Amino acid sequence: MPDRADAWALVCEFVQDEGLRRHMLAVSAAMGWYANALGADVAYWETVGLLHDFDWEIHPDLDRHPIGGAKILRERGWDEEIIRIILSHYTEGTAVPREKPIDYALLACDEITGLVIATTLVRPSKNISEVTLSSIRKKWKDRRFAAGVGREHVEAVTADFSRECFEGSLDLWTHGQNVLTAMQGAAAILELDGRLASLEA
Repeated sequence: MPDRADAWALVCEFVQDEGLRRHMLAVSAAMGWYANALGADVAYWETVGLLHDFDWEIHPDLDRHPIGGAKILRERGWDEEIIRIILSHYTEGTAVPREKPIDYALLACDEITGLVIATTLVRPSKNISEVTLSSIRKKWKDRRFAAGVGREHVEAVTADFSRECFEGSLDLWTHGQNVLTAMQGAAAILELDGRLASLEA
C-alpha cells in the first residue's frame, strides 16, 4: 500500500504552490494528532491528510476536484479506501457520504488549518510557537480575515466530528487548540518556525 512518502511524492509532482503544500502538510499533522487521540493508525491518517487536495492546482474548482484526483489515484494504483475517504470530503459533489471517523476528521481538520496558518503568517515572527488560541479566536471574529475560511462550515463539520467521534464533547475551540497543538509540533515541516520572517528581512 502506498505510504506517506508516496503521498508526498505525488504532492510534489502535482503541486508547485508552497501555500497549498503547507495546507496539506498542516491537515496531515492535525490528522495524525487525532489518529493518536482516537487510537487509530497515525501514519495512515497522516497520509490521507497529506493527499486530500493534491489535485487542487490542476483541478481548481469543485466541478473537477476531488473527482479528477480520484481518477489519477486509481490510475496510479492507490488504495480504493483512501480514494473513498478523499471523495467523502466533498459529499455534495461526489455523492460519497462520510461514514467513518477518518472521514469526519478530514473535513473537520481541513479549513480550520487555513485560519491557523493565516494567523501565524500575519505575525512579524511568522512563528507558530507564538500563536495562541486567543489570537486565533480574535481573528475568527473578523470575517474579512482569511475570508476563504467558511466559519459556518467549520462549525458544522466540527459538530459532526464531535458527534461521531467524541460523543458530542468536542467543542469548536477545543478542536482549534488541538489543531494548533498539532501544527506547532510540525512547525519545521510547515516552515512556520520563523524562517519566513528571516527571508523577508
